[in-house]
This record gives sequence, C-alpha cells and structure tokens, in this order.
Amino acid sequence: MEGCRWTTAGTLLLASLLLSSRTARSEEDRDSLWDAWGSWSECSRTCGGGASYSLRRCLSSKTCEGRNIRYRTCSNVDCPPEAGDFRAQQCSAHNDVKYQGQFYEWLPVSNDPDNPCSLKCQARGVALVVELAPKVLDGTRCYTESLDMCISGLCQIVGCDRQLGSAVKEDNCGVCNGDGSTCRLVRGQYKSQLSANKLDDTVVAIPYGSRQIRLVLKGPDHLYLETKTLQGVKSENSLSSTGSFLMDNSSIDFQKFPDKEILRISGPLTADFTIKIRYAGAADSSVQFIFYQPIIHRWRETDFFPCSASCGGGYQLTSAECFDLRSNRVVADQYCHYYPENIKPKPKLQECNLDPCPASDGYKQIMPYDLYHPLPRWESTPWTACSSSCGGGIQSRSVSCVEEDIQGHISPVEEWKCMYTPKMPVVQPCNIFDCPKWLAQEWSPCTVTCGQGLRYRVVLCIDHRGMHTGGCSPKTKPHIKEECIVPTPCYKPKEKIPVEAKLPWYKQAQELEEGAVVSEEPSFIPEAWSTCSVTCGVGSQVRLVKCQVLLSFSQSVADLPIDECEGPKPVSQRACYSGPCSGEATEYTPEETELLYSSLQEFDELYDWEYEGFTECSESCGGGVQEAVVTCLNKQTRETADETLCVTSLRPPQLLKACSLDPCPPR
Repeated sequence: MEGCRWTTAGTLLLASLLLSSRTARSEEDRDSLWDAWGSWSECSRTCGGGASYSLRRCLSSKTCEGRNIRYRTCSNVDCPPEAGDFRAQQCSAHNDVKYQGQFYEWLPVSNDPDNPCSLKCQARGVALVVELAPKVLDGTRCYTESLDMCISGLCQIVGCDRQLGSAVKEDNCGVCNGDGSTCRLVRGQYKSQLSANKLDDTVVAIPYGSRQIRLVLKGPDHLYLETKTLQGVKSENSLSSTGSFLMDNSSIDFQKFPDKEILRISGPLTADFTIKIRYAGAADSSVQFIFYQPIIHRWRETDFFPCSASCGGGYQLTSAECFDLRSNRVVADQYCHYYPENIKPKPKLQECNLDPCPASDGYKQIMPYDLYHPLPRWESTPWTACSSSCGGGIQSRSVSCVEEDIQGHISPVEEWKCMYTPKMPVVQPCNIFDCPKWLAQEWSPCTVTCGQGLRYRVVLCIDHRGMHTGGCSPKTKPHIKEECIVPTPCYKPKEKIPVEAKLPWYKQAQELEEGAVVSEEPSFIPEAWSTCSVTCGVGSQVRLVKCQVLLSFSQSVADLPIDECEGPKPVSQRACYSGPCSGEATEYTPEETELLYSSLQEFDELYDWEYEGFTECSESCGGGVQEAVVTCLNKQTRETADETLCVTSLRPPQLLKACSLDPCPPR
C-alpha cells in the first residue's frame, strides 16, 4: 500500500482541481440559466459615436445572476460640421413645448460635474436653467472634451479606440495609444514693436494639423486670424467679440477682456492659420503661445533597388526618402533633417538572383555584408556661404555620382548610374528673412521749460523677429537728438530763476532679448546682469556669457570654448542709471545725455513713477519756483500705490519750473 500514499502536496493539488472544476461547473450552470444573446439594436446615433444594446432572457424560474443587457459603441465616424451638437439637438426638441406656460429657446448646459447625463438646458436670454429630462439619449457625450458617453443615464468610460471600458487615450499628437513621436511642442512669446507706418504684424504661423493651440495676449492690441486651406482658399476673422465659432471647420473659442485676450483651438487644424495682431494703443502688447505641431515630413523606406547581379548571387539595398504627408510626394532630405525627432532608417540588405549563371560552374560567392560592393550614390560638397546675410540670398554646392569599390576607394562615375534616386539640389535660397532696420521711439519732452533746448529719443536696431540686435548701417541711423523751442519766454537770467535744464524722466531699460535655453546645438547662454556699479548716477553692469551645449545622452550641460558657438555673442557689459545723486536736481552734459538715451531702453512694470502736477509757487510775484510732484501709480488701475511698490523702477529726477514772473508792486 506504500505506492498509494498521498503526500501533502498531492492533497492540495487535488483540492485545487476540485475547486476549479466546481467553479467552472457553477459558471456553466449560471450561463445555462440564460437564453442566448439577442441581435444588436439599431445604433442610437448615425454618426459621432452612439450606443447599441443586446438583450437575453432568463430561462429559470428563479433569479439569474448577471445582467440581461449589454452595450457596445457604434457609428464611430465623425459627424459633418453642420450636424450640430447632439445634446443641443435634444434641448432644442423642447422649443415647441411650453414650460410654465411659456415657450423658450433652449440651449445645452454641458459639463455638469454632479450629473453629466441629465438633460439640463438654459433658456436663451434669461438665467433660467431647467432639467428637461432625467437622462440624455444613449450615445450623448458626458463632457464636451471627452469620448465618455452616457448610456441609460450613467457615464461610461470610452477609450480613443471607441470601445466601452477602454482606458486607451490619445497622445498629444492625436494618435490613439501613440507615443507622442509624430508631433513637437512649440512655445514662444511675441512682443509688439510700435511703428508709425505699421498697423499690424504677424505673431505666429500655425500649420495644418496642429493641436491644443492656446494664445494669451496682454495689452491694448487685438488678435485676428487669417487662414489658407490646402486648396489655397483664404479667409479672415476679426475676433471682435467673445464666443465660440467655426473657421474652416476648426472650432475656435475666443475670450475678450479689457486687458487681455485668450484664444483656444483644440484642433486638429483643417487649414494653415496665421495669428496676427492689430495695433490699437500706445503701449506694447505681448503674446504667449503654445501648440503641438505635426511632423509633416517623415522618412519613408523605399523598395529594394535592382539586384547588383543578374545571376550567380547578388545583393540589393533599400534606402529612405523624405516624404511630405500633406502633399503625398517625395521632397528633399533637408525637410526631414529639420526635425530632430526624425531618425533616418538604416538601409536593409538581402541576397538576390541566386540562380547560377548559365556559363558558370555554380554559385557566385556571396561576400560578407561589410565587403559588399555598394551601389553608386550621389555625393555633395558642403553648401557655400550665403550670398547675403539677410534679405534673401543663394548658396550652391556641387553634386556628383560616385562609386565605392571593395577597398573603400571612391571614384566619380557617369550620372546615369545614380538615376535610381533623385539628384540632390545644387542651389537653394538662404537668409530669406528681412534685414535689421532702425526703429525710432517717441521724442522726449524738451529739456527746458522756456526758450531753446534739446529733446531726445531712443533709436533701436530691430531684426525680423522684432528683437533688439546689431547689423543696421550707421549711415542710415536716425538722429537721436534735435533742438526744440518752448514758446514760454525766459524773463530772468538762468542763475536767478531755476529753469529746468535736466534730463527728462525716462525708464531704465533691459535688453530686448529672448531668454536663451541650452539646446543640443552649441549656443551662447548669458547669465543674469550684475547690480549697477554705482548707487546713483551713471554706472555699468556686467554678466558672464558662456558657450554651452546640452548632452542628450546624459541630459547634462557642458561648457565649450567660446569659438565653438556660432553667431553674434551677446554683450557682456552695458550702462545703467541709478537715479540722481544727493536727491538734488542734476545737470547733464550732452555727452552724458546721449549715453543714457542710447544705452537705456523702455522697461515695463506694473507699478511706476509718474508726475502728478506741480506744487504751489514759492513766491506770489517777482519770480518763484514750482516743483513737480512724483507719485507711485498702478498703471492698470491708475490708483496711487505705496512707494515701496515702485522700488524696481527708476525714480524720476527733480523737475522745477519758473512761476509768478510778474514784477511785484512797489511797497
């Protein structure tokens, strides 16, 4: 009987098998109490994603376990734009039904956090919100920005694969269950540059297919849109009021406030959008933007090229070509090189024509991969320098067909041998952006309160991005000072009557440059400016400028020699002004004045100093003095603020003017 003994492990295994058998049998028994599932019902919607159900009947006199209804999604095709919102259609169906004795035009109330699957509607023009039905129709979206749908009054999760209960989501590029590799994040900032002969300007061009677009304008100016479809049809929208609307089948949400404007477009865009700004005030505006731009040029692997031998064994290779997804055509490789995310696939190799040649004794020896005789290929020299640094130029290179032998020696061959692939271009445009030009700011007030004086203005060299730069011709620079005459006569000598002859109020400027970010290309990265070298008067500031590069494999920053970075190096020293010394009125030489105005630019803060009239005259007759009153103001509300809030702005110099110039009557 020893052979019949049960071990502990054997007992546990038997118990497990018995339990599994009973569980399977109980499930079979449970399912056997149900009739077969019926056919699927008609879809609740014809487009936009609806729901269909199937029923089954309980065959037992007792209660059956499980559900007698199941659902699935259907009609998962986008509705045409003119179809309208499904929830809005359900609200409008009540327009011809009286509510409390009155007809209303009902509009949908979406995104109810408490009960998203009830039909809540608002009467147009009045603050009346009513639940017109406890449940919306099956297939209605729970929330406007989600695929989740209401079924039998409950919100059910729907993945981007349009399946109930699926947790699969779209990536930022709009690809279901994607990895985000088919688009790139674009973010930036635009600052307006006022010009007397310029009424508007382009903020950013956003290409077809872009998603999750958001722009915020701060300032007095206004945004407007221009679009161009792939067929070349153009349109424009002035964005005159807050609201949601369609433009070239793209849904746009626009909000307009007194001091800012917000533009949102979920996308994908069905046309090329150009966001523009229309100047409306004397103050500058800034626009911040962010969106995901599709990578429209991608590498595509070619078919295998012809075999290198007609018999006896040869090889053939594939290549990669740059493909434009919008136009469905092959373009120059440089378009794919523009995107760092694009990695050109390596060529594949395979054997071919292995049948022996008729006049040979057998197979031709197949060489190892690294000794294969490569196909002839196009080879180019580097591009020449651009013929112009701006305003549009050309650069060229030579392209020839070459062949490499087994030993690696390269020699030129006839061009027809390379015609299996397009020849690379030999000329291309370059530096097509506008050349820098001078931009003159407004004139300052005259430096005197009577008679002849001087006035000044800031003149900046602005590049095609509206940034302060160099490169403008000194010969065409507008003059920064000129004489001015105040028609008030000066009755007394200057040494007896204090006449204003000081630098007028200005604001200390900071360089108009974007914050530099370390990238995988060597670039100049300036550090923060030091504090001013003096506590009053004219001094200087310095900063350190490094040549740095981002090491992608370690995500660390490395310092490089200065000559490794291309382009102009940002300045490392500039003038600064810390206010008048000793708190008294200060006289400036013309050289000091010109230095300040040429070195300082406009600096915008929320709180700033401003003149608020003059004090009463120190004398009632015979010549007296009035002093300008300086207060700290909130520039948005125009209300007086505590002076500590203006500490980051330069306090204006003391201003004096003569008053009560009539002679005193004899005593």
